Amino acid sequence: MFVLELTYTAPVERVDALMAEHITWLDAQYAAGAFLASGRKNPRDGGLILAVGDDRAQIEKIAAADPFAAGGVCAYRITEFIATKTSPELAPYRQ
Repeated sequence: MFVLELTYTAPVERVDALMAEHITWLDAQYAAGAFLASGRKNPRDGGLILAVGDDRAQIEKIAAADPFAAGGVCAYRITEFIATKTSPELAPYRQ
């Protein structure tokens, strides 16, 4: 599993200008089964995504395709972790 932490590197107005494209990208990743949860940080200086994938390279490629990343309004920090304990709903992702 992976935690993708987005930190905005531009004013929130520039982020908001790309929000519709970002949501379309999110929807595609959910449909593909790569994303399990996502949302804004509070305070609103970025967001978090819980993702699954075969390897880090795949997740890095997905993150690079985010319109926020392509548009230069966020930086990604990707953390891989081994989910040894989960809720029953996330049991398929347990390792």
